[in-house]
Order: sequence, then structure tokens, then C-alpha cells
Amino acid sequence: MRIGVLCSGGDSPGMNAAIRGAVLRGVEVHGFEMLGFMDGWRGFHEGDAVPLDRSAVRGISPLGGVILGTSRVPPFPGGRAEPEALDRLRSRVAEYGLDGFLLIGGNGTQTVAKILADAGIPAIGLPKTIDNDLGGTDYTFGFDTAVSIAAEAIDRLRTTGESHRRCMVLEVMGRNAGWIALHAGMAGGAQAMLIPEHPESIEQIAEWVLSVRDRGRSSLVVVAEGFTLEGSDGEVTRGGDDGFGRPRLGGIAEVLAPLIEERTGIETRATVLGHVQRGGSPTAFDRVLATRTGLAAADAAHEGRWGTMAGLHGDRIEMVPLAEAVGRLKTVPPERYEEVRLNFG
Repeated sequence: MRIGVLCSGGDSPGMNAAIRGAVLRGVEVHGFEMLGFMDGWRGFHEGDAVPLDRSAVRGISPLGGVILGTSRVPPFPGGRAEPEALDRLRSRVAEYGLDGFLLIGGNGTQTVAKILADAGIPAIGLPKTIDNDLGGTDYTFGFDTAVSIAAEAIDRLRTTGESHRRCMVLEVMGRNAGWIALHAGMAGGAQAMLIPEHPESIEQIAEWVLSVRDRGRSSLVVVAEGFTLEGSDGEVTRGGDDGFGRPRLGGIAEVLAPLIEERTGIETRATVLGHVQRGGSPTAFDRVLATRTGLAAADAAHEGRWGTMAGLHGDRIEMVPLAEAVGRLKTVPPERYEEVRLNFG
């Protein structure tokens, strides 16, 4: 069996470990021949591929980034899975002699995996995203690393904030889901976590900051990039579009900081963590999760369980239908937010 391995979308810590797990199980146990496409669908379209065997994946689990590269190049011209586009893709698959794909990515990539599987092009999904917003799995690899990086930033910002009696506002990633802000804020003991799912007013935020000041402390506010203030026109953008044609988010912390200072009289500074959250070595949790995901995906390919994704349920990796993964984004439930909101300020 000849399997193509492809990464798509933004990078996420643990992708190398997932590749390693899939290759070691696929090649060494099941006797697969595996081919890695460079920079996602770009490599597939342009014939830029490398063989994947034990030597190719030696020592890559602790490495950040991804050895194959990744991109947001679409699998279909114009991004639309028209019948003619699917036929061209089938022809290309036949030219490579592929029996199926292992697709490593987030919601967009798993949506493509489902399209391919529904069209009779065998595909299995490996879920990665630092945002943890993919259905069908409790956690995606990359999320734990992003939270750990953000929590360390909170620890560092807290010391300088306390030294100067400042309010510190830390912006983390999270376009539609506030999982990073929620978990990092809880881990770092932030006084407020602002997430896309639940708008808050500037008056309420100022009230929380003042209550912290009244206790003799300095506030630390964590805000997801997709958070919106009550009554605002929408998310804060930096201009231009991202690789999916969506407005590029960023800068909500820089909007909030002067508003907080104006209403409280407390000097307030903003920090945007940005792509630091994606970089560096993955945590041990993400390395293990990604490796187990790769092993399970290779086993599923051997068993012919196409059209599925390797999701974490409790402490077990289970193959779930791709439809469960891409039906809707997994956002922070109201009850999860409310349980921590009661202790803001």
C-alpha cells in the first residue's frame, strides 16, 4: 500500500511527532510505502515529494515546526470541489500510485479529507490545531503547547505588572474559540479571560480591574484575538486577509489597554503573543498525543477505515467519522465560561 502524507493549514507543535508515529507504524509494521508532500497541496500539485521511512523521521518528535512544511494552498483550483476538479485530483493520485492519504490539519483540512473520502478518494484525518476548536476529539495536538507558552507569558507579565502597579493585557490566539485564553488564564491565575464566545462591556472589564486594585494587586487580563466588546462592530483586524480569505485578526489588546486606562486611571500595557504560541518544541503531552494519533491513523489505513479521524476520547484514541469532526466548531460552552467568570476581578 502506498500512502501520501500531507500537512495543511497553520503549523502546530506536534506535527513532526504525528508524522513519525504514522511512518514508524505504517512502514515498519504494515509494510507501507509512504510519500510526504512538501508544503501541503503545493507539493502535491507540483510533484514535490519525499519518501518517508524510519531514517527520514529519526529524532523529529521534539522538533517544532514540521519537516514537510505546510501551507494554505487549496487542493482544488479556486478552492471549489467541482466534479472536474475531483477528476483531476483522482488522475494525479493515480499518477503517484497512491492508495490513500493521511491528512494532518485543522478544520479546513479535515473538511477536505471528508470531501475526498465522500468522493471515493481514501483519506484519514489527523487533527492538529492550537485553537482546540475541532469536533470529534477532546484535544488536538498543539493546544497544550500553546497554553503552556501563554501561561509562561502570564507568569512573566505578572511580575513586571506588579512591580509597576500596572494592568497587563495579554492577547493570545483564538479566532472563534477561546480555549487558549481560558486555559492559559486559569493556569496563570489571570483576573479576567475574555473570549470570542462571550462579549463583555468595557465597563464590566474596568470594574474587574478596579476590584483587583482595591485588594492591593495588579490585574492581568487575557484576551483572545477574536474577542469583541459589547456594542462594537466586530473583531479587531490588522488589515488584509489570511490564507483562507478571512480578515486578519489582531490588536484587540492594543484597543483594550487605553480604554481600561481611561476608565480606571491605572497605567495599562498590552502584549500580543502572536506566533510565539506556535513555535518551539512541543510539550510532552503533545508529543505523546501526536504520536498516538499517527499510530492510530496508520492502523486505520491498514484496516481500510477511510473517512475517519483519529480523535482523543478520554484517554483513548478512537477513529471517528469525519462528519463528526467538521460539522461545527468546538467552542467554549457557556457553563465553562461562567464557572470561571464568577471569580473574575
